[in-house]
Amino acid sequence: MMIDRHIRVVMTAALLLSALALGGCATSIADMPLVGTPADAPARPREAGTYLPVHDLPPQRDAAAMAPAEQAQALRELAAARDRQASTAAKNSAAK
Repeated sequence: MMIDRHIRVVMTAALLLSALALGGCATSIADMPLVGTPADAPARPREAGTYLPVHDLPPQRDAAAMAPAEQAQALRELAAARDRQASTAAKNSAAK
């Protein structure tokens, strides 16, 4: 019994080490022309991409996105759709 446990530990360690070793080779395998990328893939850029400009905000709007009346109408339509779906769901669950 002790030998079986020892063999199991050795096999688990070998499997873990081989997984780590192959995981380290993943980037070089992906760069191989026959294995990594398809033939019609675009070429990779030579330089790494830059960070996105998170502090560049769009300019302020001159007018509001929606007039208050339009916004209220949209909210009423959404509430009506929600109520219709809730009543349909209640009918379906009562029918079962």
